[in-house]
This record gives sequence, structure tokens and C-alpha cells, in this order.
Amino acid sequence: MKPQRDLSHLNFILFGGDYNPEQWPESIWPEDAQLMQEAGVNMVSLAIFSWAKLEPREGEFDFGWLDRIMNLLHAHGIKVDLATATAAPPPWMAKNYPDSLPMTKDGVTLYPGARQQYCPHSVAYKTLAARLVAKVAERYAQHPALAMWHINNEYGCHVSESFTPAGTNAFRAWLQAKYETMDRLNHAWGTAFWSQQYGDWSEIHPPRSAPTFVNPTQQLDWKRFSSDAILALMKMEVEILRRITPSVPVVTNFMGFFKPLDYWAWAQEEDLVSDDNYPDPLDPQAHIGSAMRYDLMRSLRYGQPWLLMEQTPAAVNWRNRNAMKKPDQMRLWSYQALARGANGVMFFQWRAAKAGAEKFHGAMVPHAGKDTRVFREIAQLGSELKRLDPLVRTTNHADVAIVFDWDNWWALELDSHPSIDMSARNLMPYYAALYQHGVTCDFVPSTVSADKLREYKLVVVPNLYLTKDGVGPVFEQYVAAGGHMVIGAFSGISNADDHIWLGGYPAPFRALLGIRIEEFEALGAGQKQQLITDDEESFACDTWRDAIQLEGARVLARMGEEEHAEAPAITQNTFGKGSAVYVGTCPDTQALTWLLARMCAEAGVVAPLAAPPGVEVTVRSGDGRRFVFVLNQTAQNVEVKLAEPMRDALTGLEHAGVVTLAGYGVAVLM
Repeated sequence: MKPQRDLSHLNFILFGGDYNPEQWPESIWPEDAQLMQEAGVNMVSLAIFSWAKLEPREGEFDFGWLDRIMNLLHAHGIKVDLATATAAPPPWMAKNYPDSLPMTKDGVTLYPGARQQYCPHSVAYKTLAARLVAKVAERYAQHPALAMWHINNEYGCHVSESFTPAGTNAFRAWLQAKYETMDRLNHAWGTAFWSQQYGDWSEIHPPRSAPTFVNPTQQLDWKRFSSDAILALMKMEVEILRRITPSVPVVTNFMGFFKPLDYWAWAQEEDLVSDDNYPDPLDPQAHIGSAMRYDLMRSLRYGQPWLLMEQTPAAVNWRNRNAMKKPDQMRLWSYQALARGANGVMFFQWRAAKAGAEKFHGAMVPHAGKDTRVFREIAQLGSELKRLDPLVRTTNHADVAIVFDWDNWWALELDSHPSIDMSARNLMPYYAALYQHGVTCDFVPSTVSADKLREYKLVVVPNLYLTKDGVGPVFEQYVAAGGHMVIGAFSGISNADDHIWLGGYPAPFRALLGIRIEEFEALGAGQKQQLITDDEESFACDTWRDAIQLEGARVLARMGEEEHAEAPAITQNTFGKGSAVYVGTCPDTQALTWLLARMCAEAGVVAPLAAPPGVEVTVRSGDGRRFVFVLNQTAQNVEVKLAEPMRDALTGLEHAGVVTLAGYGVAVLM
């Protein structure tokens, strides 16, 4: 029987944070454990940056201190997310194995003194990391505090690619495995251009600094290779851990929309998705960005509950200006993660460091200690979460899917394109418009099956510049069966090798969309143009304008400028039982709010509650229960009308007809 590697046996919301006892005298450890109990902590991440403590000299291991802290935590009823400690090699590795250090594309070696100073292709690093993982796993396999394995930490955060000689050889081997023959590689890379044809694998190099634009497919393959190479490090650790502890789940912490790593592939290699999120309190749209990444985290393993592994209770240390979270904002943003599928909220870190680069980073126990606003808010949250244990057996349901691919992201933002402004940033306005309507979204890759797409009433494709073989027919099947789809500008342009689909843009979607585009225009920086809708509303757009020819589609919005007056800008085509919309420009959020409100109405997508602006409403259901999260993301008091009487699971209060929330207030209604 296949081992069940999840946290279903822990029927409670996980609450805690990164714990670094090695930074403190052992005399403080008992106080930490007692304060954790007082705050309601039930899980800590341990030993994340402890390699130098565990192996102070090569081959000499010291587990005594870790034994003692593991036992102490267990005695206080605290579970451990135990790290493999491979995220920061000790200085002796660089001394003994200088080729273990990473190298930039310009040939600069990155040295110890920070963290993550290892080359993903280094044999020495892999060998020594594997030995450490095995030692840790064998020692703590049966420890009663062990709940899950924390592999490495924030893979690729500082070193996502390395141009060492070992990296060059690994890239060549990866290419040979992918293409098998030089002819296939030369065709895929289009090397007939600029006399780039290769005759032997040894002639190929990574995309280092070059006189001008480097071959785009070479760049794209390098990004694919680099993601795969770092993933191979995680898979190496996973194999060791599953061999020694087959029933213990493994996790590595993600970083939201992190460009270097294809998290669709990564999520399939672990048992639980987790995320580190540090929204900026100075950003008025920070909560929308968090909602978007939380929907992504939930989607990476197709709706499975996930874990907010890191956030700060107060301020971070690494921005130019590190703002504090306002009173109650930490609580509000923690509940936002739960509202969008998390089964736990954790923090970096437990006790604020007194030395090192992160000494000004917020913590559950600040420098001033227990008698602080931050610790009181932490203890309040820990107490409240105990009332929500049934939440762990519920999930979110979404009627809208957003298509998002890392391959497309990489290809879209390569150089030598029509406009540097056509980038993954264009995802946010589409998501924000749906967020304003109270619509919860799933994310799906473009290679999703037609059966999976049919679970959604509306599918939104903000951009799919790189469109792989077979994607067009799947989209057609979905719409023909009655689905509704919105596709954004500069989509359907290139194939998986970044070769242009010929015959007029967007070739893979022309029949679906009922349009043909001969050319497009990149607008100037800050250049605004007018959109006029078919119901005579006026909005703004920028960045891009397609010269759309109608081939059966009707116009929903046209350009308003004299030069392009009446030119189609947004079109809709009936296809089978459904319809497909094309957006041939970059509308502002107000325009997209208009468009997506219209499409949601046509598709039958409705929000769970008619909430006022700034109030976020999401629903989790399952196991015969339904939880409605009402989150006031504003500083003002608000009233939210209810369709039926409901009880707040946090306070026990009954609400008939309306619930009133203070600024940054939260209600979890049943």
C-alpha cells in the first residue's frame, strides 16, 4: 500500500514559525517552549540554517543540541517541521571544494558570507548534502515530534542559475537528452540565423554575455534547464527521505510567482505546497497580490490544502523602507491565507535575532520580549485558530480559472520583442478585476485537459505568447461545449521552440476567436489611448494595439482615437455553445472590471456575497460544513449584508441580516 504522506492526521490549524535555537544560549530554550505554549504554537520549523552547527568540520557531526531541543519541544506538545539544513553550506565546503561555489553569467564567483552559496551542478555539494540528509533522517526518523521534512529553503532565491564549467557540461547533457541529435537541436534553436549552426555538443555554451541578443530558444532552454537542475537537488533529497521515512511528508517553501522555478513541475514532487509571503504594508494593492498568489498555491496541487510557511508579524528587513504592519493587519492577512485554502499560518521567525543580516526582521517574540503589541496579537491569533479546527477538512471551489505557465513567462519576457511592457505584470489587472467582483479563481497550466477546463464556467488567459501544440484544440473543445473564455493580447504567437505560428496572428486561436491580426503596434511608455464599449462607456488602455480584422467575431469595444477610430479593440466570437473574447490591447483595471463583469454574468459566475468595496469574501466547504470568510481590507468600519442568519465561528455571535466589521476586521461565518 502506498504510504499516506500528508498532514490529515493533524486535525488542527498549524500555527508557529521558524525557530533558531542555535542562535541563543540553551538557558533561553525552556522560556521559548513556555512562551510557545502561551501563544498557541503547535508547529515550528527547525534547523533550516544549521549545517555548520550539525557538521562543524567535514565528516564530524554534532546532533546533541538538536536532540535536546527536539525532546524539549515534544515535551511541550509542539510538532516539528524538521529541515534538512542544506540551504546554506558551511564555510569549510568552499575551502575544501572551491568548485562548489556558484558563478554568474559574467564569470563572477559568489563566495561565503551570506547564504545559498552553492552551485546546483557541484558534485561536492550534492555528495555532502546527500550525506547530511541521510544522517538527519536516520537519527530522527522515529522521533515523536517529527511531523514533516523541510527540504532546503527557498530554492533559487539567490542563486537560480550557475555558469560554472560543471553547469556548462550539465546543460549540454540536458540538451542531448532532450534533442538526441544535433539536427533536432539546430532546428529547434533556428541556428540557420546568424550562422549559429552547431556541429558538436561541445560547441554549445550557456547564454553568457554576448555581443548582442542571444538566441532566444537557447535562452528559453537554459531557463528550463536551470529550473530542472535545481529541482533535481530537491528530488535527490526527497528520494533519501522517502526511503528512510516513507510515511513522513516532504515540503519545500515556495515564493509565490517566482520566475526562475516552474512550480507546476515542482509541486508534483512534494507532498504539500507551502509559500513564503511578505506583502508590503505600503502597497495599497498588497492584499490583492497576496490573494492571487494564494490562489496559485492552492492550485499547484489542484485544490489540496497548503501551508503559509513564512510571513512576518511586523516588518521585514530587506526592502529600502520596511514598514510595520498596522494593528490587526497581521491577523487579517493570516486569515486571508486560511480563506484561500491554507491549513496553517506560520512566521519567520519565532524570536527576533540579535545579530546577523536579519536582526531587524520582525518576529513573534520581538527584541522587547513578551510585553509587546506584536506578541499579544500573536497570542490572540493562536487562541482563535483553535476554534477553527474543522476548517482543515474543507476546500475552496472556483468557477473561474486563469491560465498561467512558467514556460510562457520565460518566453514572453525574452529580449528582442515588440515591447518590454508586454510582460507577466499584465496578469495582475485581470486578476484584480475578478477580485473586485468577489470571484475566487483557480490557476491552471495551458496544457490542462479539456475535462479539467470543463469544471469552470469561465477561463481567462491574460497572455499565452508561447502556445504549445494541442492547446488550441483543447480551448476549442472547452468553448464549443458551452464554456466562456477571455484571451489577452500577444497570445498564440510562438510554439514551444519560440518559432512564430504563421498565417496571421493568433494562428492557433483564429478559428476560436473569429479574428485575424496582420500587425500590432507597441505604444510608447505612458501613452494612453481610449476604449469605447458597445454600450458607449469610455475607458483607457495602453502598451499595445492589435490591428484586428473580423472573421466572424463582433466588436465589444473599439479604439477611440482619431487615427484608429472605430478599429476593433475587444471582440467576442460565438463558437459552438460558448463564446470566446479577444482583448487586443492592455485595458486598465476599470475596463477589465467592466469586461469581466459582463463575462461573469454570461457564464453564470456569481460572488458569494454582495460585499462593499475593500471587503474580501471567500468560501471554504466540505465535510458537511461551510465557512464564509469576510475580510475587511480597509481601515474603515463596514457593514456587509447577509442573505441568511449566520454565526461567527471566532466570536460565537449570531448575525441576522448584516455583519459589521471594524477596520481590518475579520468574520468567519457559518
